[in-house]
Amino acid sequence: MLIKLNKTSKMNCFSFSLDANLCNIGSKLRKIENSTCSKCYAFKGNYHYPSVKKNRQTNLKHLNSSYFVFVMSYQLKDLRYFRWFDSGDIPSMKALLKIVKIAKNTPSTKHWLPTREFGLIKKYLKYRSFPQNLLVRLSAPMIDGTPPAGFDFTSTVHNKSKAIGFECLAPKQKNNCLDCRSCWSRKYKNISYREH
Repeated sequence: MLIKLNKTSKMNCFSFSLDANLCNIGSKLRKIENSTCSKCYAFKGNYHYPSVKKNRQTNLKHLNSSYFVFVMSYQLKDLRYFRWFDSGDIPSMKALLKIVKIAKNTPSTKHWLPTREFGLIKKYLKYRSFPQNLLVRLSAPMIDGTPPAGFDFTSTVHNKSKAIGFECLAPKQKNNCLDCRSCWSRKYKNISYREH
C-alpha cells in the first residue's frame, strides 16, 4: 500500500498534507486579523475539492498508523526534495518523531518542514537535534512580523514591510518555485514570503 503524496502547481516536488482545520496553532491564528494564517491558502482553490479533502483525512490516518514510517521511508528514498505539510501542521510529538525517523531513513532526500508549532519544536530541541537532511523552519505568526527568536531557521511574511533575509523568488517567476530550493537551504536563516 502506498500513501498518496501531493504535488502542488507551485512546487516541483512532492509533499504531504493534513487538514488545516486541525492545526493546533494555525486554527487559533486564523481568527486573528493580520496573522499569517488569517488568509490561509489551504482554504482556497483546489483545496476545496472533495477528493483533496478526503486525501488529507486519509493522511491523518496514515500518520497515526504503525506502518507510516516504513511506507514513507520507502516512497521517499529516491526523491531529492520533499516538503512536509503544504497544508496543515505537526499534530503531535509522536508525529514529529516519525518525521525525524523518516528523514534518518532517507539520507539522500532533503526534507523541509515549515511549522508554527513553537512549543513542540522547543521541547524536541531540548534533548536532541534534527538530522542534517531535515530543515525545520519556524514561521512567524504575524504578517510583517519579525522572525521567531531562538531558532536557527525561520520564515516571515511581508506585505508593507521589506523582506527580511532572502526574499522568495516565486512572485517574480509567475508564482512558481521552478528550480529554486532556498527553503531547504541552510544558507538562508530566514526566508521572507510576499503575502498572497
